[in-house]
Amino acid sequence: MSKLSIACQTLMLSTGLAAATLAGAAPKESPAVSADPYAWLEDVTAERSLDWVRAHNAQAESELATSPQFKQLESDIRAILDSDAKIPGVEKIGDYYYNFWKDKQHERGLWRRTTLEEYRKASPKWETVIDLDALNKAEGENWVWHGVDCLRPDYSRCLIALSRGGADADVTREFDLSTKTWVKDGFFRDEAKGALGWIDRDAVYVYTDFGPAPDGASSMTSSGYPRIVKEWKRGTPIGQARVVYEGKPTDMYIAALRDHTPGFERDFVSRTLAFYNDELYLRDASGALKKIDAPNSASKSVHREWLLLELREPYEAGGKTWPAGSLIATNFDAFMAGKREFTALFTPTERTSLAGYTWTKSHLVLNVLDDVKNRLSVLTPAAGEWTRTEFTGAPTFGTLGVSAVDADESDAVWLTATDYLTPTTLSLAQIGSKPEVLKTMPVFFDASKDVIEQHFATSKDGTRVPYFLVRPKDLKLDGTAPTLLYGYGGFEISLTPAYSGSVGKGWLEKGGVYAVANIRGGGEYGPRWHQAALKANRHKAYEDFAAVAQDLIARKVTSTKHLGIQGGSNGGLLTGNMLTQYPELFGAVVVQVPLLDMKRYSHLLAGASWMAEYGDPDTADWDFIRTFSPYHLFDAKKTYPPTLFMTSTRDDRVHPGHARKMAAKMLDAGKDVRYYENIEGGHGGSANNAQAAHMSALAFTFLWNELGGK
Repeated sequence: MSKLSIACQTLMLSTGLAAATLAGAAPKESPAVSADPYAWLEDVTAERSLDWVRAHNAQAESELATSPQFKQLESDIRAILDSDAKIPGVEKIGDYYYNFWKDKQHERGLWRRTTLEEYRKASPKWETVIDLDALNKAEGENWVWHGVDCLRPDYSRCLIALSRGGADADVTREFDLSTKTWVKDGFFRDEAKGALGWIDRDAVYVYTDFGPAPDGASSMTSSGYPRIVKEWKRGTPIGQARVVYEGKPTDMYIAALRDHTPGFERDFVSRTLAFYNDELYLRDASGALKKIDAPNSASKSVHREWLLLELREPYEAGGKTWPAGSLIATNFDAFMAGKREFTALFTPTERTSLAGYTWTKSHLVLNVLDDVKNRLSVLTPAAGEWTRTEFTGAPTFGTLGVSAVDADESDAVWLTATDYLTPTTLSLAQIGSKPEVLKTMPVFFDASKDVIEQHFATSKDGTRVPYFLVRPKDLKLDGTAPTLLYGYGGFEISLTPAYSGSVGKGWLEKGGVYAVANIRGGGEYGPRWHQAALKANRHKAYEDFAAVAQDLIARKVTSTKHLGIQGGSNGGLLTGNMLTQYPELFGAVVVQVPLLDMKRYSHLLAGASWMAEYGDPDTADWDFIRTFSPYHLFDAKKTYPPTLFMTSTRDDRVHPGHARKMAAKMLDAGKDVRYYENIEGGHGGSANNAQAAHMSALAFTFLWNELGGK
């Protein structure tokens, strides 16, 4: 394994919010605030709550989902999601290349494999390994694929995670890859939040809900994550597994893994205290732990003989101060022996940040954002300064992604390139040689009439905030264009251009304008950009987003009545604050799987794990948190734009009570609100393509209707 920052690997999902569990291992929630008349809606599966949900779902459906235009859009988006022509991304496991695939015939998906020779073909022959729809039918379940971990070096045994209905809580089951069968009496982890990880064929690390200890102490953290990691031997009850490390209830996540890199096998234990605050320990053969004495805020990565630190704060070592945002390297064994001799691999500027890096057998590929545009370079380890070259044949447009094909055996990488109007291409590249294009995403919408631009707005405090704009080439700057502005602004997540058939078909092809704001709280300019909007400075993210909206209006791209916004999860908190703090700027608001009640958020599901981002509302922090809690900022006397709240009953990460309560409060005050809750689907909002298409069509139809689309 090339990167051992377990906090990032295990916890950082696409939304930037950490996992929790609704079924089986939910963190204990404090009672709802009695003075809150809508507290009853926090009872997720109570019949009274679900009756309310069904009634409002029906109202939203009757308004938005009955027209021929809606049905056509839903069908078009479903066809895009089900398309057989999408790029089947693969992972090399042993001699085969594996892909998880969903389409119309396989709603829950197929785990399948092929050879590289076949994969190069336009229509490869695939061998089905697991048919999830068939498994669901046989077992009477609604499993959703959560991933696979196969044991090196022979890859004959795999640990497969499956979730009921798309929740973050899942089970882990052992699978024999050579016979394509489930292992009878194999390793099995009951439904909870957590995981299993291979040590060897007959032992795993297990971190999950072990149930209460004899003294009543929970095996889970207050965030609902595993607090204890154990070593579990095959053929023994999980109750006899040996404790490897036990964290504190206030920690966020405890985990362990073995690095199986040949010649560099090592075991690590990770103690995550909060987001971007973790400790990493080396575990020796006796089971003793030795802390890797690097800053808690740094992302710590071990590959072969190298330790890499991605710094979020300045770090003094070896007689030097390395600035925040840097990537520095040293010999791992020398570091553990006390030496502090580092080499700078990347140093940020005002305009650049490290988007990521990937190891091959002999090289390190750096992916750098320069004003939110990707640039690739290749570093080769050497004594002192590493040699540096450009990445041969890298595209000069759009968002670039790089990942190793097999870092143990080759210098080959997968290279993807995309932007808002250009379908994704997948290439196979040998470092130093021109990439070979293997696959291209089909064209899902007519982009010939559009153009991509980058602009910069000026925020309230003078900060320069970039945003992308996708518009018709012949756009008249008269303020009448239906415009959708999207944002996130949290957890150091960067928003870079990406091709979306759903956005293209549902918005751009109709003549709509699409904008994406790269506001503070994100990672577009590294940790400083993220840290600038933490806790008491959260308002800066919202000022940035408002500045982009004002810039779109000032430049007459659109106007208030034609400007809509959309965001989910932390982005739902963003749009909730836009709704309550800047209602005069917008003609329509879509708030998806949101945080909204910031007084209660830390007591609901995984909320406690986000206090490093927002603060602790049970302390004096509430003085500033209240200033960005939409549920408390709502004023029945104010006028608000038309709003659509969307969430999922099975979201076990951000509690659906946030959206329910806010919608109920606004509806009772007579505001223009719609509410739709998918009964299945987890934090992503949907568990299959049909549900995803339906929810996308609802959002686009609402926005187009409200913003004056013809």
